[in-house]
Amino acid sequence: MTTIFSFWWIILVVLSVLFYKFVLRVFFGMVIVPENRIGLVTKKFVLFGADRSLPDGRIIATKGEAGFQAQTLAPGLYWGMWIWQYSVDMSPFTIIPEGKIGLVLSKDGKEIPTGRILARKVFSDNFQDAKAFLDNGGQKGRQTAFITTGSYRINTFLFEIVIAEQVKIFENMIGIVTALDGDPIPIGQIAGKYVEGHNNFQDCDEFLNQGGNRGLQPQVMLAGSYYINTWAIQIEQNPMTDVPIGYVGVVISYIGEDGLDVTGEHFKHGNIVSKGQRGVWMEPLGPGKYALNKYTTKLEAVPTTNLVLNWADARSESHNLDHNLSTITVRSQDGFPFNLDVSQIIHVPANEAPKVIARFGSMTNLVSQVLEPTIGNYFRNSAQESDVISFLSTRKERQESAKNHIKVVLDEYNVNAVDTLIGDIVPPDSLMKTLTDRKIAEEEQKTYQTQKMAQEQRQGMEKETAIADMQKEIVKASQSVEIAQRTADATVKKAEGDATSLKLNVNAEAEATKMRANAEAEATKARAGAQAEATKLTASADAERISKTGLAEAEKIMAIGKSTAEAYQLQVSAMGGDNFTKYKITEEIGKGNIKVIPDVLISGASGSEGGISGLLGMKLMEMMDTKTEKEEPKKK
Repeated sequence: MTTIFSFWWIILVVLSVLFYKFVLRVFFGMVIVPENRIGLVTKKFVLFGADRSLPDGRIIATKGEAGFQAQTLAPGLYWGMWIWQYSVDMSPFTIIPEGKIGLVLSKDGKEIPTGRILARKVFSDNFQDAKAFLDNGGQKGRQTAFITTGSYRINTFLFEIVIAEQVKIFENMIGIVTALDGDPIPIGQIAGKYVEGHNNFQDCDEFLNQGGNRGLQPQVMLAGSYYINTWAIQIEQNPMTDVPIGYVGVVISYIGEDGLDVTGEHFKHGNIVSKGQRGVWMEPLGPGKYALNKYTTKLEAVPTTNLVLNWADARSESHNLDHNLSTITVRSQDGFPFNLDVSQIIHVPANEAPKVIARFGSMTNLVSQVLEPTIGNYFRNSAQESDVISFLSTRKERQESAKNHIKVVLDEYNVNAVDTLIGDIVPPDSLMKTLTDRKIAEEEQKTYQTQKMAQEQRQGMEKETAIADMQKEIVKASQSVEIAQRTADATVKKAEGDATSLKLNVNAEAEATKMRANAEAEATKARAGAQAEATKLTASADAERISKTGLAEAEKIMAIGKSTAEAYQLQVSAMGGDNFTKYKITEEIGKGNIKVIPDVLISGASGSEGGISGLLGMKLMEMMDTKTEKEEPKKK
């Protein structure tokens, strides 16, 4: 008997060693939870006590009721968890990776109040204490609270965890916020009120506790990484608002309290308010980058440098405000249509920019509503007051008048008119041809006058030249007279006759030269007049020139003949008709080198001196012939 007992005891020990876990679990209710797990407990039934089942609408037991238990088993050893009453599921820890967050959805709890979409935060040790969550009034559904990077013992019977990315807003970008829960936006507003203390919307409960409104928010978020509950907050990234150098930014706010107009009684064209109020802000923004919410504010960039606007079809500036402007077509007083290009330079002072925007809404409206009709109508009215030619000739005066007129008009709109410039003026082609022909005729007339003056100067020069040439002839004549006088003294009577003859010849030649000079001067004058007249009227001038040239030649021939006749008449009067005849015969004999008498004739009728006188006379004649031969090559 002892042997049998010992045998079964050995078997029991062996079985206990081999199946100790099963034995402990069945007979002692032992449960071992590993260090990287939690135990999710399900209670199958309740043997004793009043709370045997869960209340209606609940799925998690907090007071020992049958069902999913709120209390979980942390890693360790537990007894009394009888297998027939409890089942324990080993669940891994909930791990939230770096750069992510865990959004929590509760499957049990109180109902979310009507009008809300998120359950408010209650103390639950980051959702690790399910019982505390339910006991403290935790609500079912999506939670405003969330868990950040780390490991958590989450009862997945109660909570469902959704992994979401951190919200990152990049450099030079802003985050425009829309809240999905909160109080309704006040009537008359398009965005919620400004709320402090929610740490850039990372604390949704604080946002709601402070009375935050659902919908578009006035605050924006700057570059960085944020823990944002995307079930509660939506972020839209947009570039920052840039105000370039040379501009100011006029802010138009669509939200805020209605402010008092700060421009005073003289400006009645818009509501200009202080910063933060609804309307056009009085203080413009200087060059730089600004975090403006494009849905709650609008920024109008206004250039503060000189702005050039072109009324020209083929030219537009980089600001593109004049892309709708075109060449101005006007009609003159005499009914001619013509085109002109105009450039207007304006300047908007920085402190006047809000008034311009309050009045017009944008710079484009300023151009289309004021500048375009003002400048176009001014030049159309101005053109109708004169003909085209007068408009062209008085361009400078009209440009100055336009500048003064437009300056007065723009001063009323808080805009400075710097200058008004008239560009290309394009009259009708037919009128331009008429003007061109007229100008060519005027220039030709000036050319004719210049040529006439040149001819008159030439005539005077030729006259002076003739007088100078005549002086030379007079000098020559004087020298000839002296020679003739010496010859007359040597030859006695023949010398007297030769001297007289030579003197008469010289005087005749001088008179003839003078007449020729006068005739040449008259001819030159006639040619000059003919040339001037010929330039003006070519055909008539040629005829007149030919007539005057022929007349001058005739007068010249007549003057030469007349002077020759007068010379002969004077010689006849001086010498007598017979003597002159003998003289001319002798002259012709001399020209022909005909000897009628011997070179030497010696006669003794007069005494002893007759031979000597003859020799001396012959010798004197030889000397004169030698002198004459020397002078003749010089003359040649």
